[in-house]
Amino acid sequence: MHTSNKLSGHLRESMKFIQNFAVVFIGAVVFAFFFPAIAKGEAPWAAPAAAAAKKNPFAGNGEAAASGKQIYGTICTTCHGPTGRGDGPAAATLNPKPANYTTSAIAGESDGSLFWKLSEGRGAMLAFKGSYSEKQRWELITYIRTLQGKK
Repeated sequence: MHTSNKLSGHLRESMKFIQNFAVVFIGAVVFAFFFPAIAKGEAPWAAPAAAAAKKNPFAGNGEAAASGKQIYGTICTTCHGPTGRGDGPAAATLNPKPANYTTSAIAGESDGSLFWKLSEGRGAMLAFKGSYSEKQRWELITYIRTLQGKK
């Protein structure tokens, strides 16, 4: 019985060590992945002129905005927050911080620019061109535009 308790204690200690090692290892991998972007102090993120000039085929379309809202709830709220202010639960850990879609700076960007950024991604902002159709990405931009009046 006494030997069993010792073994059980050693097993618990070994498992705790493995768990702590896994947390440190995963943290190191995440840091190594994002550190280059952080270290570079990346320049402002600007879309190429041709991409920025693209027009949103769904601009002002309420049905498209409703579809975009569903997509937003699935992929954007974690970082950009439910109201688009860049205050989602993951925002505190990100550098650079997620965009606040309610600002005049974002309002001043073209739909084509936002579409390009959503499609291409950069750093912690994932590229969604492989995950969502062009139509879905334009619908998402259409919804994001509705957030700009809600400060």
